[in-house]
Amino acid sequence: MKIAVVGCGAMGSVYAALLADAGHDVLAIDRWAAHVEAINRDGLVVEGASGNRRVRVRAFEAPPPGEAVDLMILAVKSAAAGAAAKTAKPMIGPDTVVLTIQNGLGAADEVAASIDPDRLLVGIAGGFGASLKGPGHAHHNGMQVIQMGAYAGLPFREAEGVAAVWSDAGFRTEAVNDIAAMQWDKLICNVAYSAPCALTGLTVGEAMDDPELGAVSRAAAVEAAGIARARGIALDMADPVARVRAFAGRMPAAKPSMLLDHEAGRPSEIDFINGAIPREAAKVGLTAPVNETLTRLVRMKERAFGPAKGI
Repeated sequence: MKIAVVGCGAMGSVYAALLADAGHDVLAIDRWAAHVEAINRDGLVVEGASGNRRVRVRAFEAPPPGEAVDLMILAVKSAAAGAAAKTAKPMIGPDTVVLTIQNGLGAADEVAASIDPDRLLVGIAGGFGASLKGPGHAHHNGMQVIQMGAYAGLPFREAEGVAAVWSDAGFRTEAVNDIAAMQWDKLICNVAYSAPCALTGLTVGEAMDDPELGAVSRAAAVEAAGIARARGIALDMADPVARVRAFAGRMPAAKPSMLLDHEAGRPSEIDFINGAIPREAAKVGLTAPVNETLTRLVRMKERAFGPAKGI
């Protein structure tokens, strides 16, 4: 297959490297010129949880003309997903499947405003972490599962086909029917730690066990689960607190991506994570004061960071 990875940062680099190593023609699109130059000159290096490899991919700072692909993977931050879809649209042919993988809730809606919703898959990466050690060099911290499901009318067999491509490249993947339940399950875990850790600098394990912050973390998760049920989401969790504690227990030393963004002086995905809960609550006439407060505190902290950048 010809595959484009749009937003070839840390996680996008892992996607690109493993898919290229499996024999696919991979195009990496990323705005970081030094990263693109290093990939084209020396190959893309990925080490860590998925093994060590150096692979050849074709890297570009912008989508190249005349390169329609079979599969497009949007691996940018949530706030950039809609713009990335517009920018990469010339690479979408009549049979292209677009897989968008972001944290939180709402990015897929912005992508669907630019492309055919019936060609769109939504992906969720669980227990998946990566970092960039330098231009052309990524470290894969961990990988558990990547789930994907149709945003609208894409037949399930096509989702299964894309999942099989990922599985053959070494990822643990599965196609799912209920995309909403999949998104909310991860979102509930994210709201418990994203904003609380970003505001305090604590890891997920420290936040979980802290006598003060732990109560806030748990309240954010319980509130989110209540809103999900009010929205009619079929959650597969009897106890959201037990769920988020188990989530943190698997990687207690991890820093949420929101905290990593703040450490780098970048605006985070707050509006798509904790900020999504009050937005969803309003749809059913409810409020979400815990997540609303956390969101406003993070926004205040981010005033000093400047605007988010594109792909």
